[in-house]
Amino acid sequence: MTWDWTDPLLWKYASIPFVAGFVGWATNWVAVKMTFLPTEFVGRRPFGWQGIIPSKATKMATIFVDTSMARLGNLRELFEELEPEVIAGQISDWVAPQLEEHTDRIVGEVHPELWERLPTVVKRQIYIRVHESLPELVERLVEEAGAGIEEMIDFKQVITTRMETDKALLNRLFLDSGRAEFEFIIRSGFYFGFVFGLVQLAVWIAAPSWWVLPVFGLIVGYATNWIALNLIFRPLEPRRIGPWTIQGLFLRRQREVAAVWCGLVTREILTVRALIEWMLTGPQADRLEQIVRRNIRPIVDDALGSAGLLAEVAVGEERLEEMRREAAEVALRVSSRPFDDPLFNSDRAVVAERFLRERMEALPPEQFQDLLRPCFQEDEMKLILLGAALGFLAGWAQLFLVFGGV
Repeated sequence: MTWDWTDPLLWKYASIPFVAGFVGWATNWVAVKMTFLPTEFVGRRPFGWQGIIPSKATKMATIFVDTSMARLGNLRELFEELEPEVIAGQISDWVAPQLEEHTDRIVGEVHPELWERLPTVVKRQIYIRVHESLPELVERLVEEAGAGIEEMIDFKQVITTRMETDKALLNRLFLDSGRAEFEFIIRSGFYFGFVFGLVQLAVWIAAPSWWVLPVFGLIVGYATNWIALNLIFRPLEPRRIGPWTIQGLFLRRQREVAAVWCGLVTREILTVRALIEWMLTGPQADRLEQIVRRNIRPIVDDALGSAGLLAEVAVGEERLEEMRREAAEVALRVSSRPFDDPLFNSDRAVVAERFLRERMEALPPEQFQDLLRPCFQEDEMKLILLGAALGFLAGWAQLFLVFGGV
């Protein structure tokens, strides 16, 4: 049989698998993009669209905590791993140069006349006493706060609040860890579509009916999405088939994904500063305030008493209590400031990342897949059916534009 390469019909036939490949690629590309974009609703309800993950930020964040973070350790373990003594040292180093200024303010504002009349040598004794007490005070505060951290911080609320307010970060959590898989979904659409297109070509040659192209377009759009999603997560365990070892693409990259995922979580979500800020401003902030006041009280009494000042103000217990309150308020105001240091945060992030990464790498496949699987499971069928609909429309377009509506 000789081929007439100038025959337009031959080129029309040849276009079928390539168009099917393009349809597979395009439907997968659209499915991936619509999973994440746009981050905010575009249109006028009920018509319009928002990326599936951003549109369900609260639910996705909750799934993320329940299926992922809960398996990697609790807040108490994470805080211990961050080395409370290092955190205490950071606070002491930051506060120490300003201690005299804070002491002047606390005593001077509550009892200005008395503080003004005190000899410099007496003030110096108070400064020295407060300096000596600072490291022990801070260590005690950090230790006590760490022991009650799970009562002061609602882990799930911290995560969900962060992701609800930053949907782009929620997207990145899935996109950065699953980048290779998303690229595979898009790229594989062409290959699977091309293979289906060859079958479509054979059917079209044998029975060139008007329904063949639209129906096969629907099949291509549906099947390419379905196959790609299943190849990412199945099989769970490595399986030997001849000389090849087969396992879900995402599961084979467990160590690589763990590095990317833990790096993002520890640098942008579970930072030391974020935890301290939540303790200071969250619903249980009064718990931290009580800890600070309880520990500050003896320091104020001891510092004043060491200078012989306590007896002088004993008649003014109300004023002394004001000093204690002011000292606690100053401590609370500066509590998060030491953690504005990017180098310190980066150093602690490395420690936290190592802790989470070791645990993530040890997860069994059925638990590890839950890091990315919720991204696809949420409205997975909607995306597959969308691919089928786009493929169906492409089949009609091919029927009329290439074959003239035969």
